[in-house]
Amino acid sequence: MTRSRAAEIAAAIVIAAAFTLTSARAEPVKIRAGWVVAPASLIPLLFAKPDLAKHQGKSYVFDPVYIPASPTQITALAADELDIAALGFSSFPFAVQNAGLSDLRIIAAEIQDGGGDGFSTQFMVRKDAGIGTVADLRGKVVAVNGVGTGVHMAMQAMLQKHGLRDRRDYTVIEAPFPTMKAVLLERKADLAVLTTPFVFDPELQDKARTLFTQKDAMGTSELSFWTARQGFLARNRAAMVDLLEDSLRALDWYLNPANRKEAIDLVAALLKQPRARFESWIFTKNDFHRDRDGLVDLGALQINVNLMRQLGILTSDLQVAGYADLSLVREASQRLK
Repeated sequence: MTRSRAAEIAAAIVIAAAFTLTSARAEPVKIRAGWVVAPASLIPLLFAKPDLAKHQGKSYVFDPVYIPASPTQITALAADELDIAALGFSSFPFAVQNAGLSDLRIIAAEIQDGGGDGFSTQFMVRKDAGIGTVADLRGKVVAVNGVGTGVHMAMQAMLQKHGLRDRRDYTVIEAPFPTMKAVLLERKADLAVLTTPFVFDPELQDKARTLFTQKDAMGTSELSFWTARQGFLARNRAAMVDLLEDSLRALDWYLNPANRKEAIDLVAALLKQPRARFESWIFTKNDFHRDRDGLVDLGALQINVNLMRQLGILTSDLQVAGYADLSLVREASQRLK
């Protein structure tokens, strides 16, 4: 083989390799995003109206993944089986401190309890129970959806403010949210936690009243926000900004009152539930607050985490600002201005 022929072959190999690399880079990034409950989480609903996702299939492919609980999302993140996890104030600290995900970053907001003029979870008692103040819960039974959940922490904090301690002064039982009305009205518990949409049940509203809200107990709560590992963000920043741009565009569409009828139709169809289930609350002030710019209130989140430390749930302090990177969502938001 002549030198010139060898040079031609070498050049062809280099060109082919470069073409292959360029093609590989041009492939859209698959982004696996975990969600637990919809429509509180809009992850499985974001692009139900396809024209809102301008970059879908181009720079990224969005893959919503149902995961039944936040701890399972943390496990999936650690095993590289998930790229975005929707965590909250009650789960994020455990991801960092217990699971060792020190590279986990808070990147965008999802829902807040008590944010703006939005809904706050209700802690309700029967009107005929003779319970006028929090102090009257001494010796009573209180129901939460799970020990260690965010609402359990809020309830615990409120009762502790009034000198009541778990096990010593009251008994906690667990019940799923859909059964809370029956648990309360059938006198299996004296206090029950109600959230959307169950809190708007007419019979419940007739026979029970709100003793306090989660906002009363702990201020604004960062119930859910998007998180991703630093390495994934560094490798796929452009695609992530495109996704966040599309998600903010979709959120703005859902929150626009002019689109509410169509939005409810989409939600009802995708969740296979009657639209009447959503009409009284979703995408209104009766719904949890959703920040249109996707910004997490880090000050509120820090207060939430500090409360967990005060209650003895966390064994050490956590400064959340050191685990936040809101630059991507800010860049995405700026594109839409």
